[in-house]
Amino acid sequence: MTKFSGRKLDAPACRLGEGPTYDPHTGTAWWFDIVGRKLIAYKFASDEATMHELPVMGSVLARVDNARQIIATETGLQLRHVTTGELELITPIEADNAQTRSNDGRVHQSGALWIGTMGKNAEKHAGAIYHVARGAVTRLYPDISIPNAICFSPDGALAYFTDTMDGRLMRVAIDPETGLPTGSPDVFHDHRGEDGGLDGAVCDADGTIWNARWGGGRVDAYAPDGTRIRSLQVPPGQATCPAFVGENRDRLIVTSAREGLSTEQLADDPDAGSTFLLDHPVKGRFEPDYIL
Repeated sequence: MTKFSGRKLDAPACRLGEGPTYDPHTGTAWWFDIVGRKLIAYKFASDEATMHELPVMGSVLARVDNARQIIATETGLQLRHVTTGELELITPIEADNAQTRSNDGRVHQSGALWIGTMGKNAEKHAGAIYHVARGAVTRLYPDISIPNAICFSPDGALAYFTDTMDGRLMRVAIDPETGLPTGSPDVFHDHRGEDGGLDGAVCDADGTIWNARWGGGRVDAYAPDGTRIRSLQVPPGQATCPAFVGENRDRLIVTSAREGLSTEQLADDPDAGSTFLLDHPVKGRFEPDYIL
């Protein structure tokens, strides 16, 4: 494992930090405290964080245009107006199910979104993974417990995902024009029996998957053939998700969580819930906009 090198961002610690992304148009990283119902904006030019309170649990943000974003929430996709922070539910997803919320997700090159849902108490098989394109919602994979690691290959022809409770990182062929599956998933990496759990992931310009390891205090890199080629240490044990940041998209930030840790565990893991910028260079990609 490569020893940690980087810095903690001057931003609030989260109970459940998740869903980091980067907007190159404004030099801003965004992420969520899901259970704390907060959206955090971090401007790298000034090293300043702004915290926005949310009326619902949110977990994924994507740019629509300069004035608007979409947020995946416990009721579905909400359109967020950047200037005012006003939210408008535009695509309900499990809105009538108070037991579930959104979790991991990512926008495909086609402008469609893959988004996962899960039980608010991580109930087994309570969630699903959906494809959302221009308001049309297609359930892809039901009976998901904790959806994570959703990301796409550089050519848009492969999707990756996991159910953290299952412990296998899956891969499926998809249509590069639509982001819809064209085949059945197969196992990309079998994590069962290893320490920690597979959490959020991003795929870089070389097709390398960078996966946060919940309970493992690291980010693991997997080559396109599924071989683990690198492990980067991060201070918090419960690392949740990486994102490519910077004008050259050549660095990773990693969110983390304090949720579920006892007083004694927090004393041993004082950085739990904080977000870190890693020094290790990467060949990242900017996230595509969501198309309404």
